[in-house]
Amino acid sequence: MHWIWVIIVGAIIGALAGSITKKGEAMGCVSNIIAGIVGSALGEALLGSWGPQLAGMAIIPSLIGAVILVVIVSFVVQKLN
Repeated sequence: MHWIWVIIVGAIIGALAGSITKKGEAMGCVSNIIAGIVGSALGEALLGSWGPQLAGMAIIPSLIGAVILVVIVSFVVQKLN
């Protein structure tokens, strides 16, 4: 049951990161989930796990990490095209 919550929270964090960066329209549901989960790991590695937590993810560092990840990935994809 924990992994279902991780996927749901990861999708929400990824969708929020996409809307903050205005790159969310091009991303699908699977990309939002991946961005949210990987961004959560990145954010917590860089900033620690402080603030409110949901499904074992610290929300604020996870969101910051997902925003960083979306910006970097969209920059790389834009340069390749």
